[in-house]
Amino acid sequence: MSADQTPAPAAPSRRTLGVMLLLTVLSAVLVLTAVGRTWAEGRAGTLDVAVTGGRISELPGGLALVGLAAAVAVFAVRGAGRLAVGALTLLAGIGAAAASVAGAGDTAALDAEAARKLALTGSAATGVSHTAWPWVALVGGVLLALAGLLTLRYGRRWPAMGSRYEAPTGKAPARTAAKAETPGDLWKALDRGEDPTAV
Repeated sequence: MSADQTPAPAAPSRRTLGVMLLLTVLSAVLVLTAVGRTWAEGRAGTLDVAVTGGRISELPGGLALVGLAAAVAVFAVRGAGRLAVGALTLLAGIGAAAASVAGAGDTAALDAEAARKLALTGSAATGVSHTAWPWVALVGGVLLALAGLLTLRYGRRWPAMGSRYEAPTGKAPARTAAKAETPGDLWKALDRGEDPTAV
């Protein structure tokens, strides 16, 4: 194999990693934007009432944040850890999509808002209509699920953090102490907090 062909296998893995990150960020933007918008509106007597997606269900927004955290975690784990992160991302995407669909026709939060505005327990909103924002959140959930599938399929090939970001193993002081051969070296090792008798 020639030198110019060596980097070829790494290119697809980096490309799929980039696609996963793009899907995760895009899904989070879509879901978090959608849950902050009005999903249902109606009337309570002569008053207009409306509720956002976040009032109807906190799940889509919360699961989108889980997906973002999982995308960051991909760089900190390897092997089976990557598979676990991919599975978590996939489940978060499916959950966000399902919660968005469930909230698309929900009226309980709107009725609760109508009762609050009228100060009458058991009041229900009338003339209820729903917006398209739950379906935007659904698209975001699907994109997050796709990011999870990409992680499950290609995650093992993606680069991880370098060894300089990993916790020290404690082997370096032992090597330093092993070089201590004179009494002066032994005292210097003790001053550094090392065990000069360690092998």
